Amino acid sequence: MGRNIRKRRSSMATKAVAASAALALGGGGLIWANFYASAHESNSGQNSTKAATAAAQVATISCPDVGQKLTNVPNGAKQGVATELANLDKQITEAYTRLASTRQAQTNDASFVQNAITGPLKEKRAATIDRIRINIQRSGGQFNSSLSQLAACTTQAANTNAGQAGGGQQQNGGQQNTGGQQQNGGQQNTGGQQQNGGQQNTGGQQQNGGQQNGGNAGQGQNGQGGNGPVAADFVDITKVQANAQLGVGANGAKANGNSGSRGTFTSSCGTNGNDNHNTDNVIVAPGVTNGAHHLHDYVGNQNNDAFASDQELAGAGTSCQNQGDKSSYFWPVLRVQDGSQDFDQNNDGGGKEGNVGKILQPAQAQIKFVGNKRGKVVAMPTALRIITGDAKAFVNGNANANVNWSCTGFENKVQLETQYPICPQGSQVVRTTNFQSCWDGQNIDSANHRTHVAFAQADGTCANGFKAIPQLQVRLVYNVPAPKLQNGTVVQPYAVDSFPENLHKPITDHNDFINFFSTNLMNKMVNCINTGKKCK
Repeated sequence: MGRNIRKRRSSMATKAVAASAALALGGGGLIWANFYASAHESNSGQNSTKAATAAAQVATISCPDVGQKLTNVPNGAKQGVATELANLDKQITEAYTRLASTRQAQTNDASFVQNAITGPLKEKRAATIDRIRINIQRSGGQFNSSLSQLAACTTQAANTNAGQAGGGQQQNGGQQNTGGQQQNGGQQNTGGQQQNGGQQNTGGQQQNGGQQNGGNAGQGQNGQGGNGPVAADFVDITKVQANAQLGVGANGAKANGNSGSRGTFTSSCGTNGNDNHNTDNVIVAPGVTNGAHHLHDYVGNQNNDAFASDQELAGAGTSCQNQGDKSSYFWPVLRVQDGSQDFDQNNDGGGKEGNVGKILQPAQAQIKFVGNKRGKVVAMPTALRIITGDAKAFVNGNANANVNWSCTGFENKVQLETQYPICPQGSQVVRTTNFQSCWDGQNIDSANHRTHVAFAQADGTCANGFKAIPQLQVRLVYNVPAPKLQNGTVVQPYAVDSFPENLHKPITDHNDFINFFSTNLMNKMVNCINTGKKCK
């Protein structure tokens, strides 16, 4: 144990020019791979024009999520499969880094991406998927041969969400395009000038590293790290029409209501004031350092890292006031890209993978368990794992997305999924997550870490013979300096940490939970919920 990073953030965070952060590949940032070729670049002839046009469409890499397709992994193969799935993630990260650092080569050669990036990536993925097959079959399991067809990856434009493409309309920071100007993912093309992946090309000069002329830290068109967010990822919440009550939707709807089990149980576990962080994910990538490729906040259990066994988690300390709750609650950190560098600027999962800026500690972290509107709930089993939301939703699509962004004072009016809210003065940013609340009654985890639990249906029913369990609701509140939208750019944006190829999109927010309530405290929770009490 002991891998968890607990470094106090200095109040004198080092200020850095964003260009330095973005250009220092492997040492603090990534150049965002949004290659909009400039009309001023010194290329001539039809071949160059075709190459530039091809490059203009490339922003990130989208690969099929092999892990989500797994349905049955024998116990003897689980560690080997987890390691190979982590290798797939690492391969995508490496390919994205190459995509992000070869802009000129792509402009000059329309086939560069296929020949130098996605082609070799397919070969690596095919070999890795085959090793997954060997692991499963060696342990007596059945391998779905169709998984071998998931090796190929595609490139994706920055302003296209794989789960939301179509319709011909795009929201751009809450602003409507008029006057013959078009904004693409926060890029503004006006008067024959084109902005290239956060680079403004004017008068034959080019600025790199996600910076505009002027060099204001954190004001690059594609974020301080060069890989997002962009202006289109933000909206002034006061200008959004009321759209929903909290948690409405197929994923993340509230399981409780005015009938059934109406009690609540609240656990106070702090806001990670002791800076308990790491870039692991013991659920998805056990035994793999930096398996998450982004930084997590941890509250509750204090021993959660990639190498933690259930026995170690059960015997760990907890930040929860009630020491009977040793559960682990963790989520990606929120950062403001103000030009500063935090402790992990040069670390894997931090600045080296485009996660840059000042880490924000939540002002509040509310952890509450509620009941089921249809009837009583049963106890959760020890070591039950639940992942909700999808850290790769920008490239995977929205099937597993579970996102609620809002502001204090607006939570019962507006919930956002694909944009971060810009809150008015005196209002705070809110991230709310309602977890799955139906359990298959047998398993504490599943091959894809999802199918052993499910969301309740609209009437509270658990389908397929699943049992209702207490629904975990996590509400995180932050004091965030309000970003400003200026001429197609966003000044000092904030964003959740993400896999680099997911460009810090708000749809990628997610949350994780591992149950280590004591038996007595879990029984108390269930009794409180089923009898309509409010307990702590």
